[in-house]
Order: sequence, then C-alpha cells, then structure tokens
Amino acid sequence: MSSTVTRRGALRSAAGTLLGVGNLAFLPQLRPVSAAEVQLDPDTVRFDPSIEPVVRLLEETPREQLLEEMAARIRRGLSYREILAALLLAGVKNVEPRPSVGHKFHAVLVVNSAHLASMSSPPEHRWLPIFWALDHYKSAEARDVEERGDWTMGPAVDSAIPPPHKSRQAFAQAMDRWDEEAADAAIAGLARTAGANEVFEQLVRYGVRDFRSIGHKAIFVANSYRTLGCIGWRHAEPVLRSLVYALLMHEGGNPAERDDDADRPYRRNQQLAGDLRSDWRTGRIDEGATSALLETLRTGSNDAACDHVVELINGGVAPKSIWDALHLGAGELLMRQSGIVALHAVTSTNAIYFAFQTSSDDQTRRLLMLQNAAFLPMFRAGMHSRGDVREVKITDLQPQVPGDSDPETVETVFAELSRDPLSAAELALGYLRQDGPHQPRAKELIDAARLLVFLKGTNAHDYKFSSAILEDYYHVSPPWRDAYLAANILKLRGSLDPDNDLVNRTRAALNV
Repeated sequence: MSSTVTRRGALRSAAGTLLGVGNLAFLPQLRPVSAAEVQLDPDTVRFDPSIEPVVRLLEETPREQLLEEMAARIRRGLSYREILAALLLAGVKNVEPRPSVGHKFHAVLVVNSAHLASMSSPPEHRWLPIFWALDHYKSAEARDVEERGDWTMGPAVDSAIPPPHKSRQAFAQAMDRWDEEAADAAIAGLARTAGANEVFEQLVRYGVRDFRSIGHKAIFVANSYRTLGCIGWRHAEPVLRSLVYALLMHEGGNPAERDDDADRPYRRNQQLAGDLRSDWRTGRIDEGATSALLETLRTGSNDAACDHVVELINGGVAPKSIWDALHLGAGELLMRQSGIVALHAVTSTNAIYFAFQTSSDDQTRRLLMLQNAAFLPMFRAGMHSRGDVREVKITDLQPQVPGDSDPETVETVFAELSRDPLSAAELALGYLRQDGPHQPRAKELIDAARLLVFLKGTNAHDYKFSSAILEDYYHVSPPWRDAYLAANILKLRGSLDPDNDLVNRTRAALNV
C-alpha cells in the first residue's frame, strides 16, 4: 500500500484533472438535457406518431453515421424522451431475447441504466449515456442478424386476444403453462386495456419465478417498467410482448411438467411466504440479524437462506435488515469472484428490490424477498462452477488511509482502482469513513464513478452495474453503506483505464 501512496503525484497526473473532465469540453455544443426532460411526469409525457420515423432512423442509419445523424436531429429539436423511446422500441422489435435473456439483448436491458445515469448527471453530461446506448444498439442489431438471421417481432394476432374482462386470467393461465402464443395474445390485451400498475403486478412474480438467465428476467421486468414510466405507457405493447417472450425462455421440456432446480425455490416459497407473521412489514432494525443472515448466505443452501429469513422476520426483525443482508451478500460475492455471475447477483438484487418497493401486493412482496434470498446461494454455486472463489468477507474489509501527509482524494481511489482493485476498495472505505455520519464524500465518489463510466466504459455491464450499485448505496442502511460501496467499487472503472472511443466519436458527430 505504501508504494502506491508515494506514487500519488504520478497517478493523479495520469488520471487528469478531476478524472479527465477536460475531455468533455465539447458537450456544450449539444443542447443540454434539462432536469424536466428526465423526470417522470405522466401528465406531460406524450408522443405523437412521429416516433415511428425515429425508430426507422435508428434501424436504417449505418452505425458509423448514427451519432452524427442523431446530433443533427437533436439540434433540430428531437427530444431526449423521443430518443429514449426509439431506443427501447427498436431494441424490442429487432433484438431477440433468446436463447438467453442477456448477451446482445443488453441493448434493451441497458436503456433504463443509461437513463438512470443521465438523470443522476449534470445537464451537460446527460447525452453521453444515450449516445453510448445508440451505438450499442447498432452493435446488438448486427449481432442479432448474424446469430438469429435478422429476427423481427411480428404483429400481435388480434383474433387471439381475449376480451378485456378475461385478459388477466388468460395471461396467468398461459404463463403458468409456459404457453408462448397464448401469453403473447393475453399480454397484448392487457397492454391495451389495463393500467400500468395492474400489468406490473402480473409480471413481477414471473420475473422471479425461476433462476434461468442469471437474474436477467427480473432485471428486464424492472427496467422495462421504469423506462415506460418515462417514455409513456402508450409504447407498452411491444415492450411487454418482448418481456413475456423473455420470461418464457427455458431449456428442455416444459418447466410446468418437470421438477427443475431453477423452479424449486419459487414453488417452495409460495408456501413459505404464508409462514411470515401478519405484521411482517414492521420490526426492529437489527445489525446482528443482518450479520447472521450474511453468514447463512455464505455457506447455506437456498432453502436454508429462506428459512432463516422467515425465522428472523417472525422473531421481530424488520425487512430492512433482511434487505441489508441481501445487498451486502451480493456485494460480497463480487469480492469473492469478480466475474459475470457475481455481477448479476448485484444487478438482479437491485431489480428485485425495486420490485419489492414498487409492488402493492402483500403476497408478492413476501415472495420477492424470499426469492432474492434463494437466488444468492444459487449465484454462489454458479460462481464455484466457473473456478476459484476467494474466501473473503465484506465485513472484514479494512479501511486504509494514505501514509503520507497528502490528503486522500477521489483521484487517489480511482487511480488505484486501475492497478489493484482490492486495495482501491480499502482506500475507498477509508475515504468514506473520514466523513462521519452524514457522508458527504459518498456523493463525490459516486459522481466520479459515474463520470468514469462515461469516459472509460466499454460494455453494457458498465452501465447496468454502476447504475445499480450507485442507486442501492442509498437503499442500504447507513451503518452498512460504506462497506457496500467499497466492496462494489471493484467492478467500476479506474481513472487509468483507457478511454473508450465515445468522446472522440461524439466530438466528430458535432464537427467540433
């Protein structure tokens, strides 16, 4: 650690002033994205039929010309919301969420993450995630042509759509049977006649029904609902049809007719949810209970984790302390193996917690908490199948501070992240712990992390992961927040990482 600290001057110089913010001097050439444009306002979000030409523009413009064309359209008045809507609609129309709800389909999954990054950024930076998502869509579109022969979503079969008063029951029956054609018709009917919250309540349980696609099903449910809340529910039908098609992805025979490992926790938890005390939503915040559940998540089975949740809740512990353990447990998995499986333990926990906060159905909320508890040991098992898993604990992460007279800075943390991620996590924890109870330094660290994703990020997971953890920092109880953020910093971007080509491509698009 001492050799790293003595190199601070060189690292800070390499990182640039405030992590390279000077590289973004061209952004004022674009109209800033106002705060009003990215806030959820159902009274003002309305799209006219011109959205179809914007979708066609995304489809037909070659990748190497798209950013230039979009910059020109923005100058002529194309809005942030119109571009966001076109991104989501073009994705669900042209990118198939099969054979796995991931991979190229991240062009759809990442739209909400890019939007969250935009909402949390200064106005002058808000186009950067969207320009990145535009380019990523073209990459996914090309992969879909290569892998799936240019799959395109067909129209809904109107004659198969059940009448409004039967759509809800028809949808549930079709999903329970894993019947793709009937489910497609029923969700089209619900999209046309039911309210957003009613449809969400229908979908959210199916998002956590099984453990296929390492959490992407739950992520798609949450992200599609959140993005539709911004762009307008009138765009819902194709998005929901894509979502249902993704939720029904499975391997082998019909899951309704067999007993697969991926489906067992849900079947068990439907019964176990009824064992929670009637006033389960109240209780005491208990750090000891959080630590105890963390220990079960480290070594226990998915059944053991769910049983422990029921025991703690029925013993008077608040759900908040359970969710603290689930967030921390996901972050700890990332410390143990910094790979794709653990990353999705974090992002799926973010999605399931959003669903837990949003759902108004008591039984659904019980199931969401129990399913998340079941999924984390399953993620852990998936990590072991991929190779070595380190024996480290998030509770053992030790805060480090510089050994010389210079104060620790955000630049110190993110420069070290490029060299030694675990050391950077310890520096981050030391940096955050210097603040006291109000933690104003956390915002500095979060803002820098988000900016580095803009400058250094190269794939959808950079946006999905960073948006998830930077949001969930505030969902974790204050005593645990610093450890949560420090542990997850391992998968963020360091300031010495190479720049991506987004900045130069955007500059070229603007002719600056």
